[in-house]
Amino acid sequence: MYIYNVTMNIDENIHKEWLLWIESHITAVLDTGKFTAAKLTQVLVDEDMGGTTYSVQYSANSREDLDNYYKLHADDLRQEAAQKFGNKMLAFRTELKIVNNYYATAKKQ
Repeated sequence: MYIYNVTMNIDENIHKEWLLWIESHITAVLDTGKFTAAKLTQVLVDEDMGGTTYSVQYSANSREDLDNYYKLHADDLRQEAAQKFGNKMLAFRTELKIVNNYYATAKKQ
């Protein structure tokens, strides 16, 4: 499994508008059929540049799904965000490959 992580710093002047928009954007990304789930998280760090930082983590079953997302959908979806928010939203992307999952077990008393 792969995680496509998009981290974004959002200018306070557009923060409320962006929060409304990101829900429809995440839905549009999921509607491409290349991802199985998404998580929206707030990054808990004070940025020197200001603003609020978020991360969206999209889960893909295969490298092929991720590559097809790039080929078929990424440019249009990125362009939409750039046109809407310009330099009020800074984003960078990271790809992660899950090596293993670990889960907590109940402690015996």
